[in-house]
Amino acid sequence: MWAPPPLNRTVSQTAMSSTPVGEIKVGAASGVDDELIAAFNRLVPQLSRGAAVPTPELIREILEAPANTVLIARDDRDNGRIVGMLTLVVFRIPTGVRAWIEDVVVDEAVRGRGVGEALSQEAIQRAVGAGARTVELTSRPSREAANRLYQRLGFVRRDSNVYRYTP
Repeated sequence: MWAPPPLNRTVSQTAMSSTPVGEIKVGAASGVDDELIAAFNRLVPQLSRGAAVPTPELIREILEAPANTVLIARDDRDNGRIVGMLTLVVFRIPTGVRAWIEDVVVDEAVRGRGVGEALSQEAIQRAVGAGARTVELTSRPSREAANRLYQRLGFVRRDSNVYRYTP
């Protein structure tokens, strides 16, 4: 069974990339601890008011899934607190390696500081490094700032229908 190439899944300061000003640092979450649980508890409701916050066991399952990389962003101006996260999913299908960016969320208190951009750039870099032919994401039209960011980063709106089946 195919698995994406191993990526550095540590969150040490030396392994993290940073924005030009060096205040936002992005790295992959490597394990479930109180800080990560608190970040999920704070950030998931900001992403989707109706979504249940994952339990520590579910967070562990997400982190351990071979196709997943949960990226977290820390802001040095906020004592290195986790201020954003996204999930990058890289997988092989018959036509090649694909990647999806899912559940991008930046703490409302720090929006506009480049956190979403830093997270997205790191996800793109990791996806391309894993051989992805494309990187996909979806964003509600009402998320105007996020949509502007994705377009600025080179994402192009597709002429496609998106379907959802809910059992």
